[in-house]
Amino acid sequence: MKRKQTGFSLIELLIVVAIILILAAIAVPNLIQSRMTANEASAVQTLRDINTAESVYSIQFGAGFSPDLPSLGGTSGTPSPSSALLIPDPVAQAPNTKAGFSFSYVVTASNGPNSTPSNYTVNANPIIPGNTGRRWFFTDESFVIRFNTTGPSTANDPAI
Repeated sequence: MKRKQTGFSLIELLIVVAIILILAAIAVPNLIQSRMTANEASAVQTLRDINTAESVYSIQFGAGFSPDLPSLGGTSGTPSPSSALLIPDPVAQAPNTKAGFSFSYVVTASNGPNSTPSNYTVNANPIIPGNTGRRWFFTDESFVIRFNTTGPSTANDPAI
């Protein structure tokens, strides 16, 4: 009399687990690379958004550029020089992060009687280099986005 087999044998299960592990070993590095590429694309787009917001801020309020990132942000109400409602709050409010990147805004020159900002720089740095991104980004009032692969980017780095 033959015994009826129910279920899988141990060898069959081990073969299936081995195949899954091999596929995971191939897929995980590609997933990490894809995530870093997506984070970098998000950082570049955010820098473009900040540049556009600065242009709109300057035209709308006639006061040069904004004094800081929170002035470009806000969530509701009437746009004002201190809450222009031009960029999303995750970037505008501390800790100024989005998609694995940290954004820092610096006014580099001011003019006029009220010392309105006439120049600014924005850096987008990966929070964990090699994990959340491979490149550092920079932009200023020229609206050119630049990058560096070894550390924080400056105005001397190549444009994207």
